[in-house]
Amino acid sequence: MKPKQFAVLGIGRFGQSLIRELVRMGYEVLAVDVDADLVQDAIEYSTHAVQADAMEESVLKALGINNFDAVIVAIGENIQSNILTTILLKEMGVKKVVAKAGNAMHGKVLEKIGADLVIYPERDMAIKLARSLTSQNFLEQITLSTDYSIIEITVPRSFVNKNLRQIGLRPKMNVTILAIRRGDEIMVVPGPDQDMTTGDVLVVLGHNRDLDALSDID
Repeated sequence: MKPKQFAVLGIGRFGQSLIRELVRMGYEVLAVDVDADLVQDAIEYSTHAVQADAMEESVLKALGINNFDAVIVAIGENIQSNILTTILLKEMGVKKVVAKAGNAMHGKVLEKIGADLVIYPERDMAIKLARSLTSQNFLEQITLSTDYSIIEITVPRSFVNKNLRQIGLRPKMNVTILAIRRGDEIMVVPGPDQDMTTGDVLVVLGHNRDLDALSDID
């Protein structure tokens, strides 16, 4: 099977981090930016790096942008460029367009013009940091939408040696345990009689306010 290929338009701090991680995972990544210095640096950590204006349709066609599995619009400072590039990519029929938003209003615009996925790196990192600072149990978070997330937390001490039925997380806190990780073992969609032991990691889906409450349990 042909490895997935990605194009990242805009190689600021977020774009750089994304490119490095995708390449580390073994994928091919094209880095594009108008800044010659950023492109020169990107040559060292990307598969290909090109100095170009992402708002030029002829340039994108020359780069074969439609051949990529996903194109990430990581342009951050220039919101106009970010939006216009997203529109252009959608009009060109790119398979999957992921666009970075700086705030909620920007995100709504990107959703309206058809971005397949809108991401909020600064917001999501801030939420993750806040959770890690205020909860002794919090480990990781995946943001699904403005209101809903999946988090990983170490099992609270008050849950140890009890099963899911006894704790009653769904009826009491309106959250769902998707899995329990115990060492190298993963129990997916555990049953109500599944007990929990010290060191277990709970993978939980729910509304952010309910997840916040769960993270505060000792």
